[in-house]
Amino acid sequence: MTPAPTGHAVALVGCGAFGTFVLDAIRDLPGVRVAACADADRRRAQTLAGRYDAAVHTSVEDVAALADVDVVVLATPPAAHADAAVTALRAGKHVFCEKPMALTVEDAARVAAESHRSQGVFVVDHVLRYNPVLRLLKRLGQEQLLDALRRFAFENDASDEDLGPDHWFWDAAHSGGIHVEHGVHFFDAAGVLMGSDPLQVQGTEVRREGGPVDIVVATAVHPGGAVATHTHSFTHAHRAERQLMRLDYGFAEARVTGWIPTYATITAWTDEAGAARWEALPARAGELLAVPGLRPHGAERITVSVTRDAGSAQQARGRGVTRSVPHRVDCVVDLGGESRKQHVYAESVRAAMADLLHCAVHGGTPQADATAGLTAVAVARAATRSAQSGHPVSLTTPVPAGGAR
Repeated sequence: MTPAPTGHAVALVGCGAFGTFVLDAIRDLPGVRVAACADADRRRAQTLAGRYDAAVHTSVEDVAALADVDVVVLATPPAAHADAAVTALRAGKHVFCEKPMALTVEDAARVAAESHRSQGVFVVDHVLRYNPVLRLLKRLGQEQLLDALRRFAFENDASDEDLGPDHWFWDAAHSGGIHVEHGVHFFDAAGVLMGSDPLQVQGTEVRREGGPVDIVVATAVHPGGAVATHTHSFTHAHRAERQLMRLDYGFAEARVTGWIPTYATITAWTDEAGAARWEALPARAGELLAVPGLRPHGAERITVSVTRDAGSAQQARGRGVTRSVPHRVDCVVDLGGESRKQHVYAESVRAAMADLLHCAVHGGTPQADATAGLTAVAVARAATRSAQSGHPVSLTTPVPAGGAR
């Protein structure tokens, strides 16, 4: 589908807080016009539609039937994503779907298959694919300043202050459980950074006394002996939240803070030629941190210091790799720290939509396509099954009918 003559007309389905956040993030993309807002609660749809002079509807079927709408944004609770995505794709619409793409592998495969048949472009809101810090780390690997990632470890101590006992988040029938509802972001990020999908997953769930499962852990084994561990707990006060991603590259380590990464430190050991390349990074900060569709706020920076001869001149060896690495590199990647989290989050959503719109006009496959969404759901479901059975689950990601776009 090509955009209407007046640009891209967007319809939002799900007019809660997150739907509002998405519209605020994308509303000033060139050519974007909010044409309709739909929610089962018509009054909620009316309130948001009034801000954009948009039409009011109550269902995805309503907006999928609108001839002047070419992009449907799905911001409903997770259980509704798969059916809504299929409905919009069958109507030929482009679809921007909040994660997870579906609650089951079967439903995720159904969405992926429909996306390959449809003329519409599908993007799942895996915002970490559009994060400048993680993109930089991937780039440094491609430029061979970092070796292949050996271990991905993410710890997320999140807040439950806004999650009352009756919140849909705790009900796996509506959310899929923590591995699915929240973990898909990080199963996906680990796969991107490692360049592979896991072969096996071991999951664990911990239930609070008299309440729901609120802590989950998954260990995923990737090809080549790489390992990813994921821990999510929804057990903290807002002010006591903390997240840390630790990435082990053998001769280098990165520590990334925030579930929306805004700050990272990298420590690396290298030789003289490598040191010179690291020292050149600050001058390339604009290029290295650029993400199409994401507007920097202007204070982003990369700083590098090199301590020469910090280690022995003798060769060092680890996991069978031997090299001369006498110099220590300390690199800081700073998008503004925690105070810039909402900016980076909103701009990452904007970048994901920009990716969809670019592919809608020019063709190509978006970074966070339906195959990415399917793979993340498959890993999350394997972790859930493992936690419930007490046994590791071997993982073979299903291939959607129709093949790659």
